[in-house]
Amino acid sequence: MNYAGLNYAALFQATLPETALEIAAVAVLFVDLAFLRRSGQKLRTDVAAWLGVLGCIAGIWAVCALPWRGFSAGNDVLLSAGGSAGVAQVAVLVLTALTLLLLVGCEFTRNPGEYVAVVLMAAAGGLIIAAAQDLLIIFIGLELLSLGLYVLTAFAKKSGQSAEAAIKYYLFGGMSAAFLLFGFSLLYGLSGSTSLPRVVLGTYLASARGAAPLLFVALVMVAVGLGFKVAAVPFHFWAPDAYEGAPAPAAAFIASVSKVASFALLISISDAILQWMGMLHMTGRVTFSGPSPGAAPPRVAIGFVSLWPLILIVLSVASMVLGNLAALAQSSVRRLLAYSAIAHAGYILLGLAFFGWSNVSAQAILYYVLTYGLTTIGAFGVVGVVERATGSGRMEAFAGLHKRNPWLAAVTLILFLSLAGIPPLVGFWAKFNLFAAVLTASHSPVSIGLVALAVAFSAVSLYYYLQVLKRAYVMPGTDEAPIRMHPVTTVVLVAIAAAVVLMGCFPGLLQGWVASFYA
Repeated sequence: MNYAGLNYAALFQATLPETALEIAAVAVLFVDLAFLRRSGQKLRTDVAAWLGVLGCIAGIWAVCALPWRGFSAGNDVLLSAGGSAGVAQVAVLVLTALTLLLLVGCEFTRNPGEYVAVVLMAAAGGLIIAAAQDLLIIFIGLELLSLGLYVLTAFAKKSGQSAEAAIKYYLFGGMSAAFLLFGFSLLYGLSGSTSLPRVVLGTYLASARGAAPLLFVALVMVAVGLGFKVAAVPFHFWAPDAYEGAPAPAAAFIASVSKVASFALLISISDAILQWMGMLHMTGRVTFSGPSPGAAPPRVAIGFVSLWPLILIVLSVASMVLGNLAALAQSSVRRLLAYSAIAHAGYILLGLAFFGWSNVSAQAILYYVLTYGLTTIGAFGVVGVVERATGSGRMEAFAGLHKRNPWLAAVTLILFLSLAGIPPLVGFWAKFNLFAAVLTASHSPVSIGLVALAVAFSAVSLYYYLQVLKRAYVMPGTDEAPIRMHPVTTVVLVAIAAAVVLMGCFPGLLQGWVASFYA
């Protein structure tokens, strides 16, 4: 590919949201170090957080107010626009702003400017991942995001647990990056291109010439790298320690923003597969036997198209089973949320494994990821408040919460029931839409059985979520002193809980907004 004739003005316009975050990161550092170095910790934290939020607002404006803009080099699209990329980028920015607001009132670091700058730069990596259509750009975005997450995990410098979690996260992340890069190099060797759509076609042709074993190795390595990012089993070992050791706002960022960006990338891969399946079907280079004349081609083909869903199914089942069963044995709410996140990753991977021919599957997955990210930020916000008040994040710390802070207990009730998928909260509609999309894309006994398995383990998840709520509302606490929250934290948590209820009662609001990016 010849990069000599790139239009850098178009590149700047395409990366304007990322640029807004980087400018905000520099501004935060400059203001904190030049003007507020000798000011109080509270003022420095508040100013840094609000400057970061302003940067996110500028990024949202760049995504929504400006015309949708991608970026191409010759015939190859490097950065996409609209569709899943647009939805994921707005979601990354909104969730980043919420995690920054949770920083207000926290005192885990003496360097709030550096913390906010790292958050913004990691979020810029998430924006790149969401729009990337080239293997090199995908890898750059993933590493930019990952390096930021390693630093954020270790930001509680007085906590040995935070340092241990960061080291484990970094070591597992380094290994997964090596697997991913080697897998990308094999895909490039098989296809002769780094452009994602061309890679799918090139590997299809290579497998037809007898390179299927090498392709399988490449896809397994890519699955290792991406499976680590979404905490899918068996690449999940970092998640419980990172969720438990990281500061609460950082854990919320890891559990939400990185998930949105990574699953947006997986949607791009599935879209590329279906795009080339359609073109091969139309040109007659592959013969599909549809159920009826004019029907959409079934999801069966050679190479990438048949191996990739099989790998996703294995990861999905393993994540659903281990994530839910391991969560049953947890006494730490953070570790419970970590294994819950692994189980939710399994549900989403099921939707990706049976990715439908239309945009219904993509929209259902995005709906799920967005609502899960919003809910989990609220959950970690609650955990952070309880930890600061009691000094513990174990379930026993939630005992008698409804007497110590009724508002916080009500938020906990709404968020945990939504994670369990209880109607009429938004978590129910997220699972309903996802499972319906799977059954719409495939009516095979395998898909029906997997959806039944997912529903069964969703019922299992209700048990361990109720263990937290049981302590908050039923079990008496040893300390009845009121738990006070910072006003900003109160507003954020109540707003998240209200959004969960509102979107559950009117699911078409978010569905319509997601669909507008595909119009």
